[in-house]
This record gives sequence, C-alpha cells and structure tokens, in this order.
Amino acid sequence: MDGDVMRGPRMWLRAFVGFYPPQGEALRSLDPVAKFLFAARSVILVISAQAAVIAGLLAAADRRFHLGPFLLLLLGLVTAHALSNLSNDYFGYVRGHDTQDSPRMRYTIHPVASGLLDTRTLLVGLGVLCAIGAAVVVSFWVLRGPLALAFALAGLVLLYLYDAAPTPLKSIGLGEAAAFLVWGPLMVGGGYFAIAGHLSAIPFVVSIPYGLGVASILLGKHIDQADFDRSHGQRTLPVVLGEAGARRLTQAVLVLMYVGVALFAVGGWLHPGIALAGVALPRAWRAVGVLARPRPETPPPGYVGWPLWYHRACLVHNRLFGWVYIAGLAVGVVASRIGT
Repeated sequence: MDGDVMRGPRMWLRAFVGFYPPQGEALRSLDPVAKFLFAARSVILVISAQAAVIAGLLAAADRRFHLGPFLLLLLGLVTAHALSNLSNDYFGYVRGHDTQDSPRMRYTIHPVASGLLDTRTLLVGLGVLCAIGAAVVVSFWVLRGPLALAFALAGLVLLYLYDAAPTPLKSIGLGEAAAFLVWGPLMVGGGYFAIAGHLSAIPFVVSIPYGLGVASILLGKHIDQADFDRSHGQRTLPVVLGEAGARRLTQAVLVLMYVGVALFAVGGWLHPGIALAGVALPRAWRAVGVLARPRPETPPPGYVGWPLWYHRACLVHNRLFGWVYIAGLAVGVVASRIGT
C-alpha cells in the first residue's frame, strides 16, 4: 500500500469503517492519529455513537431535543468507550492476559503489546480521555443535576468493573450483562434524560433491542475465545454455559431483538416506521445460522480476523441493525412533525 494511503484522513476513516488494521511494516508507517484510532478500536466506537443518536431521536420525538446536550452526550459516550477499550487493553497486558498466543493479539492491534504505543504514551492518552470525560460529566451535572451525575457514574463504574477491576465482571460471567446495561438503558435511557432534561420510562424500554444487540457482539467474541479464556481462568458467560449453550443463548438474544421491535410497533410504543429495523433481518438470520453450527477448524480462504467467527457475524448484523433502527425512529420523528 502506498505511503500516502497509510496516512491522513483516508486512513483515519478506515479506522472507523474497516474491521481490521494494517499489519507488519504497514502498521509502523501509520501516522500518530491513525495509530491512536486503531489502538482505540475505533471501528467498534460506532455502537456508542448509535446509542447517542437513538437517545437524540427519542428526545426529538417528544419535542424535547436540544442540540448542545446531544453533542455533549455524543462526545461523552464515544470518549468513555475509547477510554474503556484502551484501559482494558492496558490492564489485560499488565496482568499477563494479553499474551502473544492470545486471540486478542491475533485479530487486531494491541496498543502496547504490539509496540504501537509505549506504556507512557498510552497512559498520557488515557489521561487526556479522562479529562474530556470528566469535563462532560461535570457539564451534565451542572446542566441536569445529580441524576445526570448518577447515570454517568453508573456507566463509568460498569465500564471499569468490566475488565479493569481486580475481579473483572467478564471473569465471573457478568460482562455480557454489563454490556447490555451500559449500551442499552444507561446510554439510551440516561442519554435521553441528559438531552431532554426529562425522565421517561419509554427510552429505557426502547433501549432493550439495541442493548441486546451489543450483548450479542460480546457473546460472539467470548464464544470464539472460550478455550483460551477457560485455560487462563477467565469465566466469561460462554465458559460458564459451554459453547453449545452460549450459541443457543446468542441466537435467542438475536430473536428477542426483533420481538421487541415488533411489540413496540404493534403496541404503539413507537411509530410503525420502526418496522424499518426489519431490513437487518437477513443479516440476523445469517448470524443465527452461523451460530447453529460449530466454528470451522480453519478459516475459509481469504477470511480476515480469525479466530473471530461468531463475533464477526454478530458485529456485522448489529452495525446494520443500529442504523436501520435509527432510520425507523427518524421516520417517527418526521411523521410526528407532519401530523401523521
């Protein structure tokens, strides 16, 4: 790949839309911004941006949307997610979990173990993200009061407990539930309150399909690396349930996402335009089919990202689901404006 392609905005965009980063010499030729974006696993940060947009659309549907708080929420959620990704990698490295034979080292860049960033640079970056996050939290505390602070702290505590705490939630089978709570009720329901300045039960309920989708991504990943986790004392939910049980659970989670969407449309919780989420059904069906079968012993020709298999199917599905869920909510907002 040409050097000019490895640097600048084109490569920064690739960090957000491509599943896997350059490797080898190409990796070392990245500019500093691209290195940081790949190290923070920016490709997955889209799920936090989607959560903020869902919260904003729910506020707009209620005619309680405020642009300033929405932009602040978007910045805060994406910053918190990047901070979580980098801190998880840091603690995984210093505790000896992210070793050269670990799945984590094989499918994407590890910011420290790969040599992309030294420990000092990583800690400086974490400090900058912490400062941005703290400024956002204080701003909402001043703007919306102690309840906004409580939502923010609850989310940050769960992100810390997930992988950075001395006994991480993911090591005792609770990481997947934590992901559901953070990207569902806390980001969407709490985000609605941060934007609207009003507490409502509907955003918390409407957040459930999206939160389940994020949990499915994590379930897929933990199924893929269950053998490694088991041998290193990491009792993720798939390790606790066994592979067959975890695959069935993930299939059920995918089905429940669409059951929720159907109930919202039929029950009048949301405008019927939410049925647009059904556009993602073929990808959901494909993911269910992938989960129905054991993972192949070796990757298909040209497959990128091995040993992730179930994770990839769930991630591809959820990225589309998030956007069409957003599109369905947007239809409801437009319809409310024209009186239909």
